[in-house]
Order: sequence, then structure tokens, then C-alpha cells
Amino acid sequence: MRQPAVAGQFYPLRPENLEKELKQCFEGLEIRERDILGAVCPHAGYVYSGRVAAHVYAALPQADTYVLFGPNHTGYGSPVSVSTDTWKTPLGTLEVDRELAEGLSGSIVDVDELGHRYEHSIEVQLPFLQYRFDQDFRILPICLGMQDEETAIEVGTLIANLVSKSGKKVVFIASSDFTHYQPANLARETDNEMIEAIVDLDVSGIYERLYRRNASVCGYGPISAMITASKKLGATRAELLKYSNSGEVSGDMNAVVGYAAIVVE
Repeated sequence: MRQPAVAGQFYPLRPENLEKELKQCFEGLEIRERDILGAVCPHAGYVYSGRVAAHVYAALPQADTYVLFGPNHTGYGSPVSVSTDTWKTPLGTLEVDRELAEGLSGSIVDVDELGHRYEHSIEVQLPFLQYRFDQDFRILPICLGMQDEETAIEVGTLIANLVSKSGKKVVFIASSDFTHYQPANLARETDNEMIEAIVDLDVSGIYERLYRRNASVCGYGPISAMITASKKLGATRAELLKYSNSGEVSGDMNAVVGYAAIVVE
């Protein structure tokens, strides 16, 4: 059982408080499912980025499985790892799609729980999925410590092929924040460039801008894997639903973290 690592820190520990906070995140948003194949969601504390994330989750369709790509902030575990454990959150437990997980055997993706044990990037997405869809789905959590372009494309292609063969309805979610600890105006400038490449579904453009701008987008590999997988399954367009930064909550615009909600169809 993969126990919650950041409940009580990034989001409330008590189920009733967590549901209340999630309800506030969705306040004023229309729940309207779109034909979404992939998405980018932030993974900061809900007080900072929950409202931005809710813009994606309000539009997500019900799926058999949600494949979650997250960056590895901790450095633990394999370079690219999939978890097959049952995941627990304050709202209940979620099962991994073992059929898809087993299809990764012998690939660049290792079955490795250590990479996931203390990592928050995937965990913080799960209560949003539970709030929208109860427990009526499975997950495939993939953590990328190695985020180079070649790896991201290989992982995205591999997952897309497995999904295609399975015949399942799957949505890919990339967990990423954007610029870290820059003044708000500079953060927005860099993030606009990165978001432009993402909305163009241009993986090479993401890496070109990342290096040219020395951008501190933490989940560029997960974003690129998500775009690769989504395009393989027929995605042709993407849209920015919401952009914000931590300063809009904290009041400190001198060192913000950027957050974006993006959907791929």
C-alpha cells in the first residue's frame, strides 16, 4: 500500500476538510466533460494551485484509466518508474491498472515503488480524480527522474502503444509546475514561451525553449511524454484554460511559482 506522503501538507489530511477544499477549488466552474486525451496540471499545495488544477478536472472525461506522468523531485528510485501498489489518499484507495503496468515489463520503465514513496507530483492529482469520479477508475503512475527528450518520447510512445492495444479509454495527465522563484513578470514571460510550444504540441520546441530560457519547469519530461502519447492516439490541438502564480495567493510577486492548466484534444 502506497501511503499518502504529503497529506496534511499539500492538502488536508481529514477527508471532510479535503472535500471542503476541493469543493472550493471547483467553485464557479462548470463541470463539462470534453473529449480530452491529455492534460497538464500543477502540483503545488492546493491553496496555491488547486484552483488552476480544477480547471482541467472540471473538463476531464470519465476514463477506464488515468496515466499520470510526474517528475521525480526526490532522486529516489529508478530513472523511470511505475508503481503497481494500491494508492491510498484520505478519500479512499485506488488500484493500479496492472494490465498496462505488466505491458511495461522489460522496457525503460522499471517497476519500482521507491521512486514514488515520497514523491508528491502524482499524489496531489489523485484527490481531484476521486472527487470527480469517486473510485470508479484505475491509475498508472509513472515517475520520471530522467527527463531528456529521447526518454520522454520513448515513454510516451510505449504507453500509447499499450493503450492502443488495450482498447481502453485512457487519459494522460502530466503533473508539472512552471517557472520557480522568479519575479512574476519574468515568470510569465518564460512560461508564455513554454506554454506556446505545449499548445503547439511541439516536443522539440519545448526542449529548445527550456534550454534557451534556462526555464525551471519541473515536469518538462512528463509534459513531453503526455504530448507524445496523446498525439499517437490522435490529438491535434491543445488549449490553455488557466494560468496563475503563487504570488496571487501569497501577495509576494518577487519570487513566484507559475501554474498552468492545459488540455490536449
